[in-house]
Amino acid sequence: MGTDCLIERQPRSDPVRVCHVITGLGAGGAEAVLYRLVKADDQNTHHVISLLDDLGFYGGRLTAAGVRCDALNLPRGHVSTRGLRLLHRRLREANPDIVQTWMYHADLVGGLAARLAGLRSVVWGVHCSNLERGMISRSTRTIARLSGALSRFIPARIICCSEMARRVHADLGYVRTKMVVIPNGIDLSEFTPDASLRERTRRELHIHPDEVLLGMVSRWDVQKDHANLIGGLKVLAQDGPGQWRCVLVGAGMTPENADLRALLRAAGVEDRMCLLGTRRDIPAIMNALDVHVLSSSGEAFGNVTVEAMACGVPAVVTAVGAGPFIVGETGWVVPPSDPSRLAGAIREAIAVRLTSPLNWRARQTAARERITANFGLGHMVTAYRSVWSDVMAAGASSHPVMC
Repeated sequence: MGTDCLIERQPRSDPVRVCHVITGLGAGGAEAVLYRLVKADDQNTHHVISLLDDLGFYGGRLTAAGVRCDALNLPRGHVSTRGLRLLHRRLREANPDIVQTWMYHADLVGGLAARLAGLRSVVWGVHCSNLERGMISRSTRTIARLSGALSRFIPARIICCSEMARRVHADLGYVRTKMVVIPNGIDLSEFTPDASLRERTRRELHIHPDEVLLGMVSRWDVQKDHANLIGGLKVLAQDGPGQWRCVLVGAGMTPENADLRALLRAAGVEDRMCLLGTRRDIPAIMNALDVHVLSSSGEAFGNVTVEAMACGVPAVVTAVGAGPFIVGETGWVVPPSDPSRLAGAIREAIAVRLTSPLNWRARQTAARERITANFGLGHMVTAYRSVWSDVMAAGASSHPVMC
């Protein structure tokens, strides 16, 4: 043919090859979301690359689910030319349709390596909403600011896990028009009310049926603000004996954590606490609880709040990140870093639990229904697929086939 013409591309029907680049695969919130997304998305193929030196908490789970996982063995907390070269080579070999990155270091390193490898369909993942000094490292804040400037050139889209995360990063210089909010989702068949599981778990934890069991599932981290929680429990304990206990679950939630034990001892609540460390039976823990508390001073999206509410457990949260939106009218929202207000909300929750069974059952039902309506895994998977499809379509339209 003597004249150039454009061929209209047909919608793609074969699986999309997605390569995920993530800083590490430890037991964190973003890592959990990646795991759930990849496991649930049976329409596409997935390959996960961890920048760190091991596959962490979720690597084995991903591998068991049939997902290829690689670790690059890069130094923690550093962006290096060696890392760029190594990731560049891996991405060229994989030649994915989409490069989906997770968290700041992976956004920067993964995005640069992908573009150097000639891959245009890059999607960043933002899973933080608090960049204040003392909350995250100086190097991470620097990378976040640099990424804001580079967001004009590297990613085709930027997925934020909450509206708060989008606002914070837009103010930091991230391109607003590239940003889309996709709330995290959970498997509602895994996290579901289960009376027999509740009874068995409470028996294993030696919790009397008449005791109100509070709990917080979060690793030991400055942004989780366990000092705020323990300060609130101190106020509660000063009210009188009361029939309540509290379980703490997550990395660092063990008697070996000297700082944690010092806080508990100073508050006079050691005898009311169960320190369980990292657990793999989170649905069982959530079902055992009466109230889940998240005392964070910074939190983009509290996955554990969603998990607890999906099990019919009302929640008390601080007004950070997506917390108020997750809870809605089903639980209690208080200002961050205010133990007295936190204690007041917990006190009210305990009172409703003990004195108003009908009201309490209504809250339990409302909590589950809110999660079902807004944070099911299917909603999240569909939203990610839609973003990937749009990015690929935009890339295809910018490279028309000539005949």
